Amino acid sequence: MLKKLYDRCLDLARHKLSKPFLAFVSFIESSFFPIPPDVMIVPMVLAKKDQYFRIFLIATIFSVLGGIFGYFLGSLFLEFSMSIIEFYNYEEKVFALQDKLSNKAGFVFWIGTLFLAGFTPLPYKVFTITSGFIGFNLYVFIMISLISRGLRFFIVSYLSMKFGDKFEILLEKEGSKWFAIIGILIVLIILGIYFYFK
Repeated sequence: MLKKLYDRCLDLARHKLSKPFLAFVSFIESSFFPIPPDVMIVPMVLAKKDQYFRIFLIATIFSVLGGIFGYFLGSLFLEFSMSIIEFYNYEEKVFALQDKLSNKAGFVFWIGTLFLAGFTPLPYKVFTITSGFIGFNLYVFIMISLISRGLRFFIVSYLSMKFGDKFEILLEKEGSKWFAIIGILIVLIILGIYFYFK
């Protein structure tokens, strides 16, 4: 099933209407769809390297809009939202989070978690829905989503343009690991600065 969806996204990346399809996939991936936009971004940039910045913008804007949609799914349609969360086996973690968010430290914890969800291979849609479910600040949610998704898609677009097929091979083999490492380092640095000047 996932392999078919993956292959279909690759087909859409080669379509003459690839940009509208990228916008659509970026939107639904942030609320329920399992295949990340990166699958389309790389072949689209390789085909038209001069448009890497436009491709990055499309993926970022519509991913954040999809995240906002996921947020409202979590806040307004709890039963449906939980079925999505259960699909990714995150239901126990979601309920455990509620206790951690009752103070200022919990708020900072969720900002870091949300950033990692947007930047790393974590299922971002689970955390957009959960943000709505727990009533996390919407404006902070949008800002963190813009930063994390934007940074991730810019890196993918720019490095695809710069290094071509070599980066595509690296992304397929070790992309998840490196995005996780970089994301954790960014969060640790920001937390270190925050607590140092607190």
